Amino acid sequence: MSNRNSHSGLDNPDSNLLSSHEGVRTWNRLVLDQSGLSKLEWLGVLGIIISVLAFIPAARGLLGDFYDSIFKQIDETTGEVNSFSIAARGVLITVVSTVAFLGSGLLLLYTNLGRRLAFLVAGAATFGWMVIGGSLFIVYAPRGLRPRTFEGLNAFQFRVPAIAMTLGALVLFLMFLVALEKYEKESDEL
Repeated sequence: MSNRNSHSGLDNPDSNLLSSHEGVRTWNRLVLDQSGLSKLEWLGVLGIIISVLAFIPAARGLLGDFYDSIFKQIDETTGEVNSFSIAARGVLITVVSTVAFLGSGLLLLYTNLGRRLAFLVAGAATFGWMVIGGSLFIVYAPRGLRPRTFEGLNAFQFRVPAIAMTLGALVLFLMFLVALEKYEKESDEL
């Protein structure tokens, strides 16, 4: 048995898949997958626990009281919701909507494409969508009556945030495309 052919298994008819390099990688992947719950699975378990707790009236009441103490603070002088509660509500809405929007697509892609390719596809899609949305805003920025806070801004100044977001998203979109191309070349070599 020569050393050159021992890895390929060609000279040993009894050699199985585990003697090849790919077989070892497959075996390691199977063994490592049995080591416990992944981060995504822990997130799912946490979601199930929160969903079950929502059916318990005492837990739901505690959650409601916590929500009211953070997001419905009243200013004693004016009787209106204070600025901290408004800002906290805005942050909560932004975080939850971002996680729901990006997470749902990433979860679907993760189950079908695998972790690395799903991340690359989801990133390219998200930043591509942001480039399209930013470009549309730059071209078709709101016309007509403007809110009081925008008075004094000319047409270009009104579009500067959208231009900056579009350029940043374009750079990230191109970076994800380059990473996808590199991933494709690595996959072709295997």
